[in-house]
Amino acid sequence: MTSAGRQRLKLLALMAVFATPLLVAWVMVEWRVGIPEQRTAHGELEPDIPPLSEWPLREPRPTTEVGDWILAFDCSASCDVLADQWWRLHRAMGREAPRVTRLRIGGSDTPLPGEVLGQWREVPAWQRDGQLWLLDPQGTVVLGYATDVDPGGVLDDINHLLRVNSDNVVEAELSSR
Repeated sequence: MTSAGRQRLKLLALMAVFATPLLVAWVMVEWRVGIPEQRTAHGELEPDIPPLSEWPLREPRPTTEVGDWILAFDCSASCDVLADQWWRLHRAMGREAPRVTRLRIGGSDTPLPGEVLGQWREVPAWQRDGQLWLLDPQGTVVLGYATDVDPGGVLDDINHLLRVNSDNVVEAELSSR
């Protein structure tokens, strides 16, 4: 083989090294081969629920810390059990707990430690008794959970979201305002 032939062969091999991953990715996407069907979130996406600022809550509206994630739950049924369950989950977050505020909507007027109380002015159509919502620092609903959700799954989701959304991102956003 001549020198020019070897150079062409090297060039073709180099092009194949860079083109093969693209070809494999295209095949995976086109024919759904090798793409896991597993879900990582335990809750459901809730794009139809309005941001917290538009929720029909009585005045004075509950105040939360700027930059905090919000764990809001409807407490119209079995309130003592739900409030205690989500308080325990909040404590299980450990050092990440200050980044999350619990918002209890309904129930008694005595909040548990670290809890903010609110009341429905009128019950919205999207609300279901005992439902739990996880809201980002801007007040947008990220995930919604049914009444019978496993608290361990909720804790996994919260820890994952807090890990991928570090304090530095929130601090940079707050300083840009």
